[in-house]
Amino acid sequence: MSVQLTDLNVYPIKSCRGIALERARLAATGLADDRHWMLVRPNGRFITQREYPRMALIATALNSGLTLNAPGMPALEVSRNGGGESRAVTVWKFVGRGIDCGEDAAAWVSKFLETPLRLVMFDVSVPRVCSPEWAGETPAITEFSDGYPILVISRASLAELNSRLPKALPMERFRPNVVIDGVDAYDEDRMHELRAGPVTLRIVKPCTRCAITTTDQQQGAVDGVEPLKTLKEYRFDKELRGVAFGQNVIVVSGVGESLRVGQTFDVTWK
Repeated sequence: MSVQLTDLNVYPIKSCRGIALERARLAATGLADDRHWMLVRPNGRFITQREYPRMALIATALNSGLTLNAPGMPALEVSRNGGGESRAVTVWKFVGRGIDCGEDAAAWVSKFLETPLRLVMFDVSVPRVCSPEWAGETPAITEFSDGYPILVISRASLAELNSRLPKALPMERFRPNVVIDGVDAYDEDRMHELRAGPVTLRIVKPCTRCAITTTDQQQGAVDGVEPLKTLKEYRFDKELRGVAFGQNVIVVSGVGESLRVGQTFDVTWK
């Protein structure tokens, strides 16, 4: 059986607005530049839309560096080679290192979100290993994601969820990297691997969803209790103690290859 890749998204700054791509280079950590930057408090602790829904309004563009835009703010250019200090940062239980992007970036994000913050870039000299409890013996690394390199969701799963909701929600609420079509709703739960030539992506863990899914990504504001209220009725995972929608994926092979919208994957099943 094969499925089609219909959408590719990267989120250069963790929890800020994503970028839809036609083609993306595959790195060991996921799609290139995905969650490569992050906003942190002065103590290095990460922040997300859970606390600051307005992060959804921070748009990014990738070039030789990173460009930030937000309503009422001037564009900001951030270099990849700023030479800032490496500082301790935390994402959930992970303690790693981030390269500070400087005072101009700190002032920009602090002004827009009205709280003291720093912008950091992942320090690749300190790799972040995915939990072997789920990734198994296959070495897997990620950067500033919640825990795994890639998130996959099928169009059919969103359609089935929307059939239960009072108002249909767009896929952007769930912030996937890879959207697939050609399967039934929640078939991604039963998949083992997606294969295309030298590329092998392995599905390793259901993605438990948080309050970010209740934030309107275009308005940067929470607009109710859906989809979590409905998902709790039929997608609650007792083992994970949360509602599951989408699957976390690791990169088994194909680093350096490109994924592109319209390509197909062969599916193997659990």
